[in-house]
Amino acid sequence: MLAVHSIHEFAFSVPDLDAAAHFYRSFGLDVRDEAGGLALYTHGHPHRWARILPGDCKRLLWISWGVHADDLPALALKLDQRYTQRLPPPLQSDQPGLWFKGPDGLPQQLVVSEKCTPDHKSARIFPPADSAAGRAPRRSMLQQVRPNRLSHILTFTADVDASMDFYTGVLGLRLSDRSGSVIAFMHSPHGSDHHLLALALSEDYGLHHSSWDVSSFDDIGLGAQQMTEAGYARGWGVGRHVLGSNYFRYVRDPWGGYSEYSFDIDHIAAGLEWPSGDYPPEDSLYVWGETPPDDFTRNYEITAE
Repeated sequence: MLAVHSIHEFAFSVPDLDAAAHFYRSFGLDVRDEAGGLALYTHGHPHRWARILPGDCKRLLWISWGVHADDLPALALKLDQRYTQRLPPPLQSDQPGLWFKGPDGLPQQLVVSEKCTPDHKSARIFPPADSAAGRAPRRSMLQQVRPNRLSHILTFTADVDASMDFYTGVLGLRLSDRSGSVIAFMHSPHGSDHHLLALALSEDYGLHHSSWDVSSFDDIGLGAQQMTEAGYARGWGVGRHVLGSNYFRYVRDPWGGYSEYSFDIDHIAAGLEWPSGDYPPEDSLYVWGETPPDDFTRNYEITAE
Protein backbone atom coordinates (compact mmCIF):
# COMPACT_ATOMS: atom_id res chain seq x y z
CA MET A 1 0.00 0.00 0.00
CA LEU A 2 2.45 2.65 -1.20
CA ALA A 3 0.39 5.78 -0.64
CA VAL A 4 -0.03 8.91 1.42
CA HIS A 5 -2.04 8.19 4.56
CA SER A 6 -3.53 11.57 5.47
CA ILE A 7 -4.03 15.16 4.56
CA HIS A 8 -1.50 16.45 7.04
CA GLU A 9 -2.70 20.01 6.60
CA PHE A 10 -3.87 22.49 4.01
CA ALA A 11 -3.23 26.21 3.81
CA PHE A 12 -5.08 29.12 2.27
CA SER A 13 -4.98 32.89 2.33
CA VAL A 14 -7.71 35.41 3.13
CA PRO A 15 -7.75 39.21 2.98
CA ASP A 16 -9.06 39.58 6.55
CA LEU A 17 -7.71 37.38 9.34
CA ASP A 18 -10.10 38.82 11.91
CA ALA A 19 -13.10 37.84 9.76
CA ALA A 20 -11.64 34.35 9.31
CA ALA A 21 -11.06 33.98 13.05
CA HIS A 22 -14.67 34.95 13.78
CA PHE A 23 -16.06 32.55 11.17
CA TYR A 24 -14.07 29.50 12.24
CA ARG A 25 -14.45 30.14 15.98
CA SER A 26 -18.20 30.47 15.43
CA PHE A 27 -18.05 27.18 13.50
CA GLY A 28 -16.63 25.51 16.61
CA LEU A 29 -12.94 25.18 15.78
CA ASP A 30 -10.01 26.01 18.03
CA VAL A 31 -8.47 28.99 16.21
CA ARG A 32 -5.00 30.02 17.30
CA ASP A 33 -2.67 32.85 16.31
CA GLU A 34 0.46 31.25 14.92
CA ALA A 35 3.42 32.52 12.88
CA GLY A 36 1.76 35.59 11.40
CA GLY A 37 -1.50 33.83 10.59
CA LEU A 38 -4.14 31.56 12.05
CA ALA A 39 -4.05 27.83 12.75
CA LEU A 40 -7.12 25.59 12.82
CA TYR A 41 -7.35 22.88 15.44
CA THR A 42 -10.29 20.92 16.79
CA HIS A 43 -10.85 21.20 20.53
CA GLY A 44 -9.10 18.46 22.46
CA HIS A 45 -7.10 17.23 19.46
CA PRO A 46 -3.37 18.04 19.16
CA HIS A 47 -3.19 18.06 15.36
CA ARG A 48 -3.06 21.27 13.36
CA TRP A 49 -5.42 20.73 10.44
CA ALA A 50 -5.01 23.96 8.51
CA ARG A 51 -3.29 27.31 8.32
CA ILE A 52 -4.80 30.63 7.25
CA LEU A 53 -2.38 33.29 6.04
CA PRO A 54 -2.88 36.93 5.04
CA GLY A 55 -3.31 37.62 1.33
CA ASP A 56 -5.10 39.79 -1.21
CA CYS A 57 -7.91 37.25 -1.65
CA LYS A 58 -9.01 33.83 -0.52
CA ARG A 59 -6.76 31.34 -2.29
CA LEU A 60 -5.71 27.74 -1.68
CA LEU A 61 -1.95 27.87 -1.09
CA TRP A 62 -0.85 24.26 -0.63
CA ILE A 63 -1.71 20.75 0.54
CA SER A 64 0.64 18.74 2.76
CA TRP A 65 0.31 14.95 2.65
CA GLY A 66 1.28 12.75 5.58
CA VAL A 67 3.38 9.69 4.73
CA HIS A 68 5.04 6.87 6.63
CA ALA A 69 8.82 7.24 6.85
CA ASP A 70 9.47 3.98 5.01
CA ASP A 71 7.31 5.13 2.08
CA LEU A 72 8.91 8.51 1.47
CA PRO A 73 11.83 7.35 -0.75
CA ALA A 74 9.56 5.30 -3.01
CA LEU A 75 7.00 8.10 -3.31
CA ALA A 76 9.79 10.56 -4.12
CA LEU A 77 10.97 8.19 -6.86
CA LYS A 78 7.46 8.05 -8.32
CA LEU A 79 7.37 11.84 -8.40
CA ASP A 80 10.66 11.90 -10.29
CA GLN A 81 9.48 9.22 -12.70
CA ARG A 82 6.52 11.42 -13.58
CA TYR A 83 8.90 14.34 -14.17
CA THR A 84 7.15 16.23 -11.42
CA GLN A 85 8.75 19.58 -10.73
CA ARG A 86 10.28 19.95 -7.28
CA LEU A 87 9.59 23.27 -5.54
CA PRO A 88 11.33 25.22 -2.79
CA PRO A 89 9.33 25.43 0.44
CA PRO A 90 6.93 28.39 0.63
CA LEU A 91 8.24 31.16 2.83
CA GLN A 92 5.35 30.62 5.24
CA SER A 93 5.97 26.87 5.60
CA ASP A 94 7.19 25.77 9.02
CA GLN A 95 7.49 22.00 8.42
CA PRO A 96 10.29 20.15 6.60
CA GLY A 97 9.29 17.94 3.72
CA LEU A 98 9.47 17.31 0.00
CA TRP A 99 7.74 20.03 -2.04
CA PHE A 100 6.51 19.59 -5.61
CA LYS A 101 4.13 21.05 -8.16
CA GLY A 102 0.86 19.13 -8.19
CA PRO A 103 -2.03 19.19 -10.66
CA ASP A 104 -2.91 22.67 -12.00
CA GLY A 105 0.34 23.95 -10.49
CA LEU A 106 -0.86 23.69 -6.89
CA PRO A 107 2.12 23.44 -4.50
CA GLN A 108 2.07 20.23 -2.46
CA GLN A 109 4.26 18.54 0.11
CA LEU A 110 5.10 15.08 1.41
CA VAL A 111 5.88 15.12 5.11
CA VAL A 112 6.66 12.22 7.43
CA SER A 113 4.01 12.31 10.12
CA GLU A 114 1.69 10.27 12.28
CA LYS A 115 -1.53 9.20 10.61
CA CYS A 116 -4.37 11.58 11.45
CA THR A 117 -6.96 10.08 9.12
CA PRO A 118 -9.11 7.68 11.19
CA ASP A 119 -8.53 3.93 11.12
CA HIS A 120 -12.14 3.27 12.10
CA LYS A 121 -15.51 4.85 11.53
CA SER A 122 -16.17 7.71 13.90
CA ALA A 123 -18.37 7.06 16.90
CA ARG A 124 -21.99 8.08 16.39
CA ILE A 125 -24.30 9.42 19.08
CA PHE A 126 -28.05 8.86 18.79
CA PRO A 127 -30.82 9.84 21.23
CA PRO A 128 -31.82 7.02 23.58
CA ALA A 129 -34.53 4.75 22.25
CA ASP A 130 -36.92 5.74 25.01
CA SER A 131 -37.03 8.09 27.95
CA ALA A 132 -39.70 9.12 30.42
CA ALA A 133 -38.25 12.64 30.31
CA GLY A 134 -38.19 12.94 26.52
CA ARG A 135 -35.34 12.24 24.17
CA ALA A 136 -34.64 15.69 22.74
CA PRO A 137 -31.83 17.82 24.20
CA ARG A 138 -32.86 20.84 26.24
CA ARG A 139 -32.43 24.14 24.42
CA SER A 140 -31.52 25.85 27.68
CA MET A 141 -28.60 23.43 28.11
CA LEU A 142 -27.14 23.58 24.60
CA GLN A 143 -23.39 23.98 24.17
CA GLN A 144 -21.44 25.01 21.10
CA VAL A 145 -21.11 22.33 18.43
CA ARG A 146 -17.41 21.53 18.16
CA PRO A 147 -16.21 19.24 15.34
CA ASN A 148 -14.03 16.25 16.18
CA ARG A 149 -11.59 16.34 13.27
CA LEU A 150 -11.10 17.18 9.61
CA SER A 151 -12.89 14.70 7.37
CA HIS A 152 -11.89 15.87 3.89
CA ILE A 153 -11.41 18.77 1.53
CA LEU A 154 -12.90 19.30 -1.92
CA THR A 155 -10.67 21.13 -4.35
CA PHE A 156 -11.29 22.47 -7.82
CA THR A 157 -9.26 21.33 -10.83
CA ALA A 158 -9.23 22.18 -14.52
CA ASP A 159 -9.02 18.46 -15.44
CA VAL A 160 -10.63 15.92 -13.12
CA ASP A 161 -9.32 12.91 -15.07
CA ALA A 162 -5.71 14.13 -15.22
CA SER A 163 -5.72 15.13 -11.54
CA MET A 164 -7.24 11.82 -10.51
CA ASP A 165 -4.56 10.01 -12.51
CA PHE A 166 -1.87 11.90 -10.60
CA TYR A 167 -3.35 11.33 -7.16
CA THR A 168 -3.94 7.63 -7.79
CA GLY A 169 -0.89 6.89 -9.94
CA VAL A 170 1.69 8.86 -7.97
CA LEU A 171 0.40 9.48 -4.46
CA GLY A 172 -1.40 6.13 -4.22
CA LEU A 173 -4.92 7.31 -3.43
CA ARG A 174 -7.76 5.12 -4.68
CA LEU A 175 -10.94 6.07 -6.41
CA SER A 176 -14.01 5.75 -4.20
CA ASP A 177 -16.65 7.02 -6.63
CA ARG A 178 -17.05 9.53 -9.45
CA SER A 179 -19.54 11.14 -11.77
CA GLY A 180 -17.95 11.20 -15.21
CA SER A 181 -15.28 13.87 -15.54
CA VAL A 182 -17.10 16.36 -13.33
CA ILE A 183 -16.40 15.13 -9.80
CA ALA A 184 -14.34 12.37 -8.17
CA PHE A 185 -13.85 11.15 -4.61
CA MET A 186 -10.68 9.42 -3.38
CA HIS A 187 -9.58 7.62 -0.23
CA SER A 188 -6.31 6.35 1.21
CA PRO A 189 -5.67 2.58 1.12
CA HIS A 190 -4.28 2.96 4.65
CA GLY A 191 -7.87 3.58 5.83
CA SER A 192 -9.86 6.80 5.67
CA ASP A 193 -13.30 8.25 5.27
CA HIS A 194 -15.02 7.57 1.94
CA HIS A 195 -13.01 10.50 0.65
CA LEU A 196 -10.20 12.51 2.13
CA LEU A 197 -9.87 14.39 -1.16
CA ALA A 198 -12.55 15.24 -3.71
CA LEU A 199 -12.08 16.94 -7.08
CA ALA A 200 -14.60 19.15 -8.86
CA LEU A 201 -14.30 20.61 -12.33
CA SER A 202 -13.45 24.30 -12.70
CA GLU A 203 -11.05 26.49 -14.67
CA ASP A 204 -8.26 26.30 -12.10
CA TYR A 205 -7.46 24.95 -8.68
CA GLY A 206 -9.14 26.28 -5.54
CA LEU A 207 -10.72 25.21 -2.28
CA HIS A 208 -14.45 24.58 -2.46
CA HIS A 209 -14.90 23.39 1.12
CA SER A 210 -13.37 21.76 4.12
CA SER A 211 -15.49 19.14 5.86
CA TRP A 212 -15.48 18.54 9.61
CA ASP A 213 -16.74 15.44 11.40
CA VAL A 214 -19.38 15.84 14.12
CA SER A 215 -20.87 13.21 16.40
CA SER A 216 -24.62 13.32 15.80
CA PHE A 217 -27.37 14.33 13.44
CA ASP A 218 -28.40 16.93 16.04
CA ASP A 219 -24.94 18.46 15.66
CA ILE A 220 -25.72 19.12 11.99
CA GLY A 221 -28.87 21.08 12.81
CA LEU A 222 -27.43 22.75 15.87
CA GLY A 223 -24.32 23.74 13.91
CA ALA A 224 -26.50 25.36 11.26
CA GLN A 225 -28.36 27.19 14.01
CA GLN A 226 -25.25 28.45 15.79
CA MET A 227 -23.79 29.74 12.53
CA THR A 228 -27.01 31.53 11.63
CA GLU A 229 -26.98 33.19 15.03
CA ALA A 230 -23.35 34.21 14.44
CA GLY A 231 -24.30 35.91 11.18
CA TYR A 232 -23.62 33.12 8.70
CA ALA A 233 -27.05 32.01 7.52
CA ARG A 234 -26.09 31.37 3.90
CA GLY A 235 -25.23 27.82 2.89
CA TRP A 236 -26.77 24.54 1.84
CA GLY A 237 -28.55 21.83 3.83
CA VAL A 238 -29.47 20.12 6.00
CA GLY A 239 -29.37 17.18 3.60
CA ARG A 240 -27.76 13.81 2.86
CA HIS A 241 -25.18 12.94 0.25
CA VAL A 242 -25.34 9.89 -2.00
CA LEU A 243 -21.59 9.36 -2.42
CA GLY A 244 -20.18 9.08 1.08
CA SER A 245 -23.65 8.78 2.63
CA ASN A 246 -23.03 11.56 5.14
CA TYR A 247 -25.54 14.08 6.42
CA PHE A 248 -24.43 17.66 5.89
CA ARG A 249 -24.79 21.35 6.38
CA TYR A 250 -22.56 23.66 4.34
CA VAL A 251 -21.97 27.14 5.75
CA ARG A 252 -20.78 29.86 3.40
CA ASP A 253 -17.75 31.84 4.49
CA PRO A 254 -17.22 35.57 3.75
CA TRP A 255 -15.35 34.76 0.49
CA GLY A 256 -17.74 32.37 -1.23
CA GLY A 257 -16.29 29.08 0.00
CA TYR A 258 -17.80 26.65 2.48
CA SER A 259 -17.17 24.72 5.66
CA GLU A 260 -19.23 21.57 6.10
CA TYR A 261 -20.58 19.88 9.20
CA SER A 262 -20.51 16.16 8.31
CA PHE A 263 -22.05 13.26 10.20
CA ASP A 264 -21.94 9.50 9.55
CA ILE A 265 -19.76 9.39 6.44
CA ASP A 266 -18.84 5.98 5.04
CA HIS A 267 -15.46 4.65 6.18
CA ILE A 268 -13.16 2.55 4.01
CA ALA A 269 -10.93 0.36 6.15
CA ALA A 270 -7.28 -0.28 5.30
CA GLY A 271 -6.97 -2.82 2.51
CA LEU A 272 -10.69 -2.91 1.73
CA GLU A 273 -11.50 -3.07 -1.98
CA TRP A 274 -14.24 -0.47 -2.24
CA PRO A 275 -16.58 -1.08 -5.22
CA SER A 276 -16.10 2.31 -6.87
CA GLY A 277 -18.76 3.43 -9.32
CA ASP A 278 -19.37 6.03 -11.99
CA TYR A 279 -22.71 7.62 -11.12
CA PRO A 280 -25.11 9.81 -13.11
CA PRO A 281 -25.23 13.51 -12.16
CA GLU A 282 -28.43 13.16 -10.14
CA ASP A 283 -26.68 10.65 -7.86
CA SER A 284 -23.46 12.61 -7.49
CA LEU A 285 -24.58 15.23 -4.99
CA TYR A 286 -27.49 14.51 -2.65
CA VAL A 287 -30.32 12.14 -1.79
CA TRP A 288 -32.55 14.69 -0.10
CA GLY A 289 -32.42 18.29 0.99
CA GLU A 290 -33.11 21.70 -0.40
CA THR A 291 -31.90 22.62 -3.88
CA PRO A 292 -28.26 23.77 -3.80
CA PRO A 293 -27.58 27.49 -4.36
CA ASP A 294 -27.14 28.41 -8.02
CA ASP A 295 -23.49 29.26 -7.44
CA PHE A 296 -22.70 26.31 -5.18
CA THR A 297 -20.07 24.90 -7.54
CA ARG A 298 -18.56 28.25 -8.53
CA ASN A 299 -14.85 28.73 -7.92
CA TYR A 300 -14.70 32.16 -6.29
CA GLU A 301 -10.92 32.00 -6.06
CA ILE A 302 -10.76 32.59 -9.80
CA THR A 303 -13.21 35.48 -9.55
CA ALA A 304 -11.21 37.02 -6.73
CA GLU A 305 -8.08 37.17 -8.85
